[in-house]
Amino acid sequence: MRLVHKKIFAVGVMILAALWQGTTVLAQGAGLQPEHMFQLEYASDPQISPNGKTIVYARRTMDVARDRVGGSLWQIDVASGEHRPLVAGDSVSASPRFSPDGGRLVYLDASDGKPQLRVVFLDTQKHFALAQLAETPGVPSWSPDGRWLAFSQFVPSEPAKLADAPQAPKDAQWAKPVRVFDDLMFRFNGAGYLREGATHVFVVPAEGGTARQLTTGENDFSQPVWLNNSELIVQGNDVEHPELDPIESELYLVDVDSGERRALTERDGPDSSPAVSPNGKRIAYVGFDDAVKSYQQYDLYVMNSDGSGSVNLTADFDHPVGSLQWRADGAAVLALAEMNGRLALVSILARSGKITVLTSDVGGTSLGRPYMAGEFSVAADVGGARALVSYTQASVSRPAEVAMIRGGGTPRTMTSLNEDLLAPLDLAPVTLHKVDSRADDQTIDAWVAVPPDFQADGTKPMILEIHGGPFAMYGASFSAEIQRYAAAGYVTVYSNPRGSTGYGEAFAQLIDLAYPGNDHEDLMSVVDYLVEKKYVDPERLFITGGSGGGLLTAWAVGKTDRFRAAATIKPVINWATMALSADISSLVTRHWLRALPWEQPEHYQKFSPISLVGNVVTPTLVMVGEEDWRTPTWEAEQFYTALKLRQIDTALVRIPGASHSITARPSRLISKVENILGWFERYDVTGK
Repeated sequence: MRLVHKKIFAVGVMILAALWQGTTVLAQGAGLQPEHMFQLEYASDPQISPNGKTIVYARRTMDVARDRVGGSLWQIDVASGEHRPLVAGDSVSASPRFSPDGGRLVYLDASDGKPQLRVVFLDTQKHFALAQLAETPGVPSWSPDGRWLAFSQFVPSEPAKLADAPQAPKDAQWAKPVRVFDDLMFRFNGAGYLREGATHVFVVPAEGGTARQLTTGENDFSQPVWLNNSELIVQGNDVEHPELDPIESELYLVDVDSGERRALTERDGPDSSPAVSPNGKRIAYVGFDDAVKSYQQYDLYVMNSDGSGSVNLTADFDHPVGSLQWRADGAAVLALAEMNGRLALVSILARSGKITVLTSDVGGTSLGRPYMAGEFSVAADVGGARALVSYTQASVSRPAEVAMIRGGGTPRTMTSLNEDLLAPLDLAPVTLHKVDSRADDQTIDAWVAVPPDFQADGTKPMILEIHGGPFAMYGASFSAEIQRYAAAGYVTVYSNPRGSTGYGEAFAQLIDLAYPGNDHEDLMSVVDYLVEKKYVDPERLFITGGSGGGLLTAWAVGKTDRFRAAATIKPVINWATMALSADISSLVTRHWLRALPWEQPEHYQKFSPISLVGNVVTPTLVMVGEEDWRTPTWEAEQFYTALKLRQIDTALVRIPGASHSITARPSRLISKVENILGWFERYDVTGK
């Protein structure tokens, strides 16, 4: 049996051909259609100028010719709302950062194919290349006096070898030479097989010149921020075998002239994301004391610039925080906090730790599925409680827009990137529901998107879409996949079962050494709720999810036969093979399962969906990227082969060139969703 449906393939070819020619394909329904995927836009990384008068952001667009997410830099005049391009074109321009005086902007430009740091003088609009870099640079950081820029960059070294090979004769067509690896982590998702080398920190004059390497050694150093004009703070883990403790990191102080460094933190646990106060006397950062559990929540700490006097400001705030920036007056740290399905911008007083929620509508940059992800920046010269902030604004009906807020005032939306495309469509409304778990007294948040002309008459088909992570959070954010499922006629539900972040550390840790476990019961309770409310037909239930959601999908069909069909996407199927072949093997063995596979094989088998494959009767589609090193292809293939051997209806979809981020290219987003819908349509015997 072949998965490729001639109807879907033909529609896909028609859509892409029409887009290539610049025409519009008429949608066959009222909601989001496949051809709309290439027309969606969203905002990312909005940076507000020091004086609060200008916002520059990356405007993300879908490049149909190259099938990639492209983008350009746009600027917004805060007073008038005027909106115009700063760096035009369809290359990926990113990471804009204003100079301390606001007169210049550094950014990452890929117009010639190789990302480079460039600077633009905002008064003359003149651009120049900062340096000729052989590798892709990280996010740049300005020195306080505006004379230098710091950034991180990969530094290759000699690859490992066991012998010297003879030189091939001229024009000989020998096989490629062998590659020798001697590191625990020798490949990584999205990067493939890794080259020998490490990431290090560099500085370069702001008027351009030669980049100078500051950190050295075999271990990585990154996230440079300036403490003052002569010292940097960087993140790293300068120990003999850092890969054996993958979450461990420290903050180091580096002298710019000599490169000498010393550790500012030294506890067992991660310390990262440093942010320096405006007067340079204090450092904010996030971290935790490692209790060696599968999930541990990041807190906000503030210490003196010499590393002394560290204080936890969020010990009584049971939500993870990150993306730190100081208010201009130095009295508070602004951060993003995951809070009950929302991404909130919070202000945390540096002395007392008092927390104020400024706005809870940050997000919108996860286009495919409704993960809560977003960014913000603070005007450096506008202090006090009236600080100006620009951020990506989330909405269930639109991808990320640029918004701004003054203190705790009312947010002001500054862009309208998709109104021309989405306003005429009948998008699915999304509502939040509170569901009591049948396992115990936990309450689960679930969001329900309904198709056009929906009535709760118990006749509609349902798709349960499960998030990955598993330590992650869905929420009230636009999702192209959810909207597409609803447009195809399905009541579509997504939720945050136990193990999800944003509901407190204890809630997330309920799946510690118990995954999958009662999170399955939470998900089935959501399905029971929709059936009871007559939102859906109990005979027309479907289930899908990716990564951790793929694992839970495979687990569910081994536990119940209530679903007409399932689609498990990039799943973990066998924890033993996952632990010994994935790019995060040390995390799986040290923190998640806390044993090696040969030490406790029964422990690994207990939580592996492969242990339940003998129970499966549900037709199950299996999908994976061919270059996925997070949940490698053989995870999906084990489940597919097992189902085939049992003669259960199944099909395997391999996505050429795709990593764990299957939907990173627009056409793959279309392919993923349409093949899932095509599979479900086969088994929706009631019909639409």
